[in-house]
Amino acid sequence: MSPVFSTVRAVLFDLDGTLIDSAPDLGAAVDKMRTDRGLPPLPMECYRPLAGAGARGLLGQAFGIGPDHPEFTQLREEFFNNYQACMTARTQPFEGVAQLLDHLHRKALPWGVVTNKSTRFAQPLTQQMPLFATMQTVVCGDTTAHSKPHPEPLLEACRRLGVAPQHCIYVGDDARDIEAGHAAGMGTVAACYGYLGHEHPPQTWGAHATIYSPLELLKLLKKD
Repeated sequence: MSPVFSTVRAVLFDLDGTLIDSAPDLGAAVDKMRTDRGLPPLPMECYRPLAGAGARGLLGQAFGIGPDHPEFTQLREEFFNNYQACMTARTQPFEGVAQLLDHLHRKALPWGVVTNKSTRFAQPLTQQMPLFATMQTVVCGDTTAHSKPHPEPLLEACRRLGVAPQHCIYVGDDARDIEAGHAAGMGTVAACYGYLGHEHPPQTWGAHATIYSPLELLKLLKKD
């Protein structure tokens, strides 16, 4: 086991694809745009791998367009409005996450969220879901001047928790999460049960450890 796990004093998590399965609501929000235009719906399996890629990935899947498309900004706002209206309708914690967070709380191990989701969505979502009752901080994609893979959001979370980066670990389901964690000087854990995207497999991201279910994280943490 990597020595980075021997002195953990706080745990930071990505949000979508790591703690919560938000793909059903994200997919429903963008698929409504298709059906509103008379297009046939796409199966959720088309959207799930891209749920961590934000509007760019989901609109790309639904309409085959990118940010350089002249209607992208307008379509993105429509997607955002659709998502805001349904963002906790189908979203659930991944199996084992509630038990994992309860364990951290009982062991007095602070935990927080660092997400590229904007405050517009992340704040109300985490406030509405009981899962986040013991969370000690949430840093959103627009909290600092940078978003992941830049390390600044992770460093901001450390400042808020009062814990040095070398005593934190960051758990995420995207290569950007691992890149950001390394840049911040943290231990990194790839959540292989998450969305993962269509690019390089998580075993190639360079994480200090990989887990295939949330509760596997407990095996990495120092036992009392």
